[in-house]
Amino acid sequence: MENLTIFTPTYNRGYLIQRCYESLCRQSNKNFVWLIVDDGSTDNTEQIINSFIKEKKIKIIYFKQKNSGKQVAHNTGVLMCTTKIFVCVDSDDYLSDNAVQLIYDTWDKIESDRKLAGIIALKGNNFSEVVGTEMPKNIEKSSIFNLYEKHKFKGDAMLVFKTDILKKHLFPVFEGEKFITEAVVYDQISQKYEMKLLNKVLYFCEYLDDGYSKNIQSIHKKNPKGYMYFLEQRIENARDLKSKYKAVSYYIAGCLEIKSISAYMNCNFGFLKFISLPKGLIIYIKPIIKNKLVKYKIIKF
Repeated sequence: MENLTIFTPTYNRGYLIQRCYESLCRQSNKNFVWLIVDDGSTDNTEQIINSFIKEKKIKIIYFKQKNSGKQVAHNTGVLMCTTKIFVCVDSDDYLSDNAVQLIYDTWDKIESDRKLAGIIALKGNNFSEVVGTEMPKNIEKSSIFNLYEKHKFKGDAMLVFKTDILKKHLFPVFEGEKFITEAVVYDQISQKYEMKLLNKVLYFCEYLDDGYSKNIQSIHKKNPKGYMYFLEQRIENARDLKSKYKAVSYYIAGCLEIKSISAYMNCNFGFLKFISLPKGLIIYIKPIIKNKLVKYKIIKF
């Protein structure tokens, strides 16, 4: 019986998913289920997945839902998952040939540790270079939040979770919105658990120029409820004055991004509401200036 689910949410990525499939077929350990949740694709994704299933090289479960956004698809995948381990691999990304085996090797060491929610491994680009920094030296475990804030890790990471923990931390869903940052769930898990750090590249990805980081403010404007929910949660979880100051500053920037001055006027953050204002303005303005400079080719992004 499989203990690992490799989950792939997809939407109109039929032209890209072949590489992901081929990397799974090359795994040295094929003791896994590939669970694909199709978020209402209108291209040939369904036909392509059905052709994969007919090849019978790996176990595949395919489910198609009404277009609702990646986070709803993620919730669907978590709720459908019947294995102990859950990892998300996007449809345009792929794994190293020994990724599954390395996950199992590490899992054997952490399964019984109730203080650990899973494993964090490195991501690499198409040139096998680490995306961001390597794991901090002499640190074996950390919460996801502390990895970035305390240990100054930079870049994206591969996150492998104990499924039973994820089932308790589903993404909140807001009517009329199709996006909320993954950090909403990761912050919740960080309040209770740490992760085992694995300083190896198991996951490869390609970052496109029109991706999330470039369109971040536009995405926030289209999904204001989810974004403000995340910012308010950050403030609530802040454990010291410095962290709360930073969180309130981002909240102020968020109010400007979604053009909701009333949210700022009505917030109840005491003196932080005022002393965080300058930093909040800087956080808001910085990406606008950067995108303008890139647009007019003054700097390269």
